Amino acid sequence: MINEARVKKEFLELIRIRCSTHNEREIGNLLTHRLTELGGTVHEDDAGKKLGGNCGNLIADFPASDPAHQNMPTIMLTAHMDCVEPCGNIQPILENGIIRSDGTTILGSDDKAGVTAILEALRQIQERRLAHGPLQVVFTIAEENGVHGSQNLDTSLLHADYGYTLDTHGHPGCMTFMAPGKNQIHIHIQGKAAHAGVAPEKGVNAIIAAGQLLASAPQGRIDEETTCNVGRILGGSATNVVADSCDIYYESRSRSKDKLEKITQKIVQHFLAGAERSNCHITTEISPDYAPYTLSKESAAIQMAGRAAERLGFPVNLEESGGGSDANHFNAYGIPTVVLSVGMENCHTKQEYIKEKDLYNAARWTLQILLEWANSGK
Repeated sequence: MINEARVKKEFLELIRIRCSTHNEREIGNLLTHRLTELGGTVHEDDAGKKLGGNCGNLIADFPASDPAHQNMPTIMLTAHMDCVEPCGNIQPILENGIIRSDGTTILGSDDKAGVTAILEALRQIQERRLAHGPLQVVFTIAEENGVHGSQNLDTSLLHADYGYTLDTHGHPGCMTFMAPGKNQIHIHIQGKAAHAGVAPEKGVNAIIAAGQLLASAPQGRIDEETTCNVGRILGGSATNVVADSCDIYYESRSRSKDKLEKITQKIVQHFLAGAERSNCHITTEISPDYAPYTLSKESAAIQMAGRAAERLGFPVNLEESGGGSDANHFNAYGIPTVVLSVGMENCHTKQEYIKEKDLYNAARWTLQILLEWANSGK
């Protein structure tokens, strides 16, 4: 049903294009061209300008195949264009049905596997003149640094009724119906500088204060759906100066909105309460990245995807996630969106790989989902 040779060729082409977060221009130009060739009307929003990047989100509209399908629900397919580092000069190796990098870079199946599956599904529809309802394709930027591309997407361009984000590990047939929200927490500790050799007693070391407070701060898994993590600490200027400042960068996550708020406030209050005993001035800043979402297992998006997987003989699994994706924002925008597995494994590492069969099956599943929606109107 799909052209495996073309899928593999396109995937290998796309992963060789360096596309760091905020530097998606090259792949953005290529995908704009391909979406246009496939009959889409492509719009690029200004999210890149807002984020300091060189490319915006791409939103492409495809009309229904015929008048009989034009009043059907509009289905959205999404994937992101950017990759984590190191993503330059990727040298893929195909061995025993597995595609991996040469070990010096990531592979880039996160999320070029999703992009490739969407393009192949569109090609099959065009070449075989398959019936379908209205479609939207959204290729986002800046997903890897906190899903900021979809967070800043021009929502006036969206008009989909249901969505599918092709962007997670596992075999095609797996779906994520629940994901956490995430907050970024910046804690600034202000101490007092002094010469470390001449008068250290005149200083107040902000790094020491940070360490003492971190020792009893919330950390790790809080419960089955809530976590928090200290990811970065910056402080001081030189070894001969008592550090007068220290910045702590935290995150909190939960699949429960109430729990997310509670753990975030617990972290903030923990550090603010420590200001007096540490003799430091402490300030905090909370930056929400995305909200949690839960889709009913009976939702039309999940039911259609499950039906498509079963028709193809793929085992259907519904999973809860501990990570976020563009789907968090699309759900917040009122478009019920489920995350589909496309076969990527060991993402964000140099050991990343994808099985050839999963690469092809992701394209098969994507196409079959569109066919299920088209047939549902009969």
